[in-house]
Amino acid sequence: MSVDMQMLKEYVEWESGSLNRAESTVLLHVTHSNLQARMFEIRLDRHMSVERVKEKLRAHVGTGSTFMHLTLLDCNGQVVADMSNDELKLGYFSPQDGWTVHVTDLDPYSLSAGGGLEDVSLVQKYEISEEDYLKRENNFRRWKEEKQKADPNWSFAKEIQSRQDAQRMKHDPTYVPEAPKERITDDNYLAERAAEMSVGDRCEVTLGGKRGSVQFVGKIPSIAPGYWVGVQYDEPVGKNDGCVKGKRFFECPPKYGGFLRPDKLQVGDYPELDDLFDEEEEGEGVTAEGAASSST
Repeated sequence: MSVDMQMLKEYVEWESGSLNRAESTVLLHVTHSNLQARMFEIRLDRHMSVERVKEKLRAHVGTGSTFMHLTLLDCNGQVVADMSNDELKLGYFSPQDGWTVHVTDLDPYSLSAGGGLEDVSLVQKYEISEEDYLKRENNFRRWKEEKQKADPNWSFAKEIQSRQDAQRMKHDPTYVPEAPKERITDDNYLAERAAEMSVGDRCEVTLGGKRGSVQFVGKIPSIAPGYWVGVQYDEPVGKNDGCVKGKRFFECPPKYGGFLRPDKLQVGDYPELDDLFDEEEEGEGVTAEGAASSST
């Protein structure tokens, strides 16, 4: 191990005292011959016998202690010792934090073999025929059809909101639910606001003050009718890279892109913010004020 890597290792493993552990405690990783999962920093005591270590690991890996063969590996994955003597203490092998105990499963009928404890595709699922499903009185499809028959604009979001409102009204009789938002159907929704914006304009989002530049102005039917504005933010505070529903509208790095309605942002002289520069300016202002007050 190089000197730099050793220094990095010591920095990462530096004991701050926050773990509140005994001097004989060692943190070891655990791997298993049949499992892809790797268990990190299992607390073991150096005074534990190998047999006792196996008993503790049984709850983590599912292999019976009598079918375990333990191998101790160092930080580089090199074999330090085969822990085949159950009577020896763990401390006999001088384990260090960050080393690994590898469990070899010797059980020919082990449940973990072949992905038995990890591969969910091997689990038999409950299945029901279409005919039997429709025979049920209270099935989901019937419930959804009844909701849509009563309200053609019904959605899960509206259902959740109505239930939340009912709960709040139950606890607070003075609570008045917000009026439901009208569904936008106008294909030219906010066309006038969109006409005021052009690609390349600097902009600022009304709520939150995020700044960036306009990269797209137009319609995106896959989201909703009306006009949208694509923005490349100055910082990674967006949700995409200029691509929506598999279609690309502009190019930008991941997390720098976003799409908003034209009424959610303003265009104009909005230069990129420099937090460090602003802080220095504020500090200079305070110093100047202090100097002025002292001179008077």
